[in-house]
Amino acid sequence: MNSFIDLLNILLPFLYLLTFVIYSYNFMKGDKTFFNSKRLFLFLTLLLHSIYLILRVIEFKHPPITNVFEILTVLAFSVSFAYFILELHTDIRGTGPFIIIISLIFQIISSLFIEDLIEVKEVLRSNLLGLHVFSALIGYAGITMSAIYGILYLILYKEIKFNKFGLIFNRLPSLEILERLSFYSAIIGFVLMSVAILIGIIWLPKAFPDFSYTDPKLIGTFLVWIVYGIGIISKIFGKWQGKRVVAFSIIGFFIAILSTALTNFLAQSFHSFY
Repeated sequence: MNSFIDLLNILLPFLYLLTFVIYSYNFMKGDKTFFNSKRLFLFLTLLLHSIYLILRVIEFKHPPITNVFEILTVLAFSVSFAYFILELHTDIRGTGPFIIIISLIFQIISSLFIEDLIEVKEVLRSNLLGLHVFSALIGYAGITMSAIYGILYLILYKEIKFNKFGLIFNRLPSLEILERLSFYSAIIGFVLMSVAILIGIIWLPKAFPDFSYTDPKLIGTFLVWIVYGIGIISKIFGKWQGKRVVAFSIIGFFIAILSTALTNFLAQSFHSFY
């Protein structure tokens, strides 16, 4: 099994690269070539990636969250999986290159440096912990996508404002659709972050003797969750539209990045076993 895991580890960056190239070709050419098959390529890549992650769990007897390079491969999967769900829901396929390239970068780094750890702390073998982390990572993938769609919205808005009707104008969806994609991505992120927080509240106090609700990472996560909750509620009740919605998605993303950076590098946390 180990040799098959190694094979998939080598294969995955090429699969993401091929998927990215197909989506990019379709974006640049604007014709129907690969219009339907590119989703199939993405599905097959995600299928093999999920098999790879499951096999790692079986072989090494712990979820793939024990080091940064294992987390990067889960992030690569999470970003493309969140995009795949969004594409299925909306049937809008023209923004794939801007999302899949993130998975490609994460997976290349992971495949180059990942370690096969057998001896790990007992807590890292918990499937509940794996579900907690996996939900959180898909949640952050959702808010990352929301920010990307927000940036694309602003780029297209600028193109229209200055009457530049080139490739970006011709290939990207309308401003209304980009706003909707940003909002839907934020909902995906918010829901999965909610799942991660719920699991954390129930299970983490039992797993860690030094658990505290004043833990910096918990406070940072709650802050991001509240920011996105306020934004989603404001959008649903019609208070926010257009540029305000995408500005919220971008600002929320940078709050998440800043919160993660500060709590990881400047604060002590029971999460430090990662």
